[in-house]
Amino acid sequence: MITTEQIKELRDRTGISVMQCKKALEDAGGDQEKALAFLKKKGAEVADKKAERTLGAGVVRAYIHANGTVGAMVELLTETDFVARNEEFSVLAYDIAMHVAAMKPEFLDETQISEEAKAQAKALFAEEVEKMQKPEDIKAKVMEGKLATYFGEKTLLAQSFVKNPEHTIADLVKNATQKFGEKIAVARFARFSVLGK
Repeated sequence: MITTEQIKELRDRTGISVMQCKKALEDAGGDQEKALAFLKKKGAEVADKKAERTLGAGVVRAYIHANGTVGAMVELLTETDFVARNEEFSVLAYDIAMHVAAMKPEFLDETQISEEAKAQAKALFAEEVEKMQKPEDIKAKVMEGKLATYFGEKTLLAQSFVKNPEHTIADLVKNATQKFGEKIAVARFARFSVLGK
């Protein structure tokens, strides 16, 4: 028997509807972690199904750090004004703007990484990888791993969310897609700082 407390705990952790949390807990036999994994998988499936939908509404939110020297703006899009006007949607955009101000991402996703940036990153690690006493195929895998880590730290959607490192920004967007039942996407962002802070 799934208790109200179990459902509330899972809902507090995910923000997903009570009914979806209850079903996930039932399917997981009351195990919170299995239910959480089930909801993540379901969120990814929902996001994939909605990937082709048109984004026709959204919000722009800004975050200015308390000392006034760092700020960020984020454009978060969705399908309808109904979701765009939702307070929780607006809070999500604000949280992402706060994350941008704190973590300084350079790219939205991997598709925005230029060939020039990739070449510069390879040059950064080339000497270190070449010194390794390993076969070339192993060196290639090491370089691939170093580049993935390097760009993962500079790519907004791949970064761990500053308020909850268990989730990436992409996870937040997928969870919001599941929660609101509409496609949601970060369209663009900008970070501003005094004297490059």
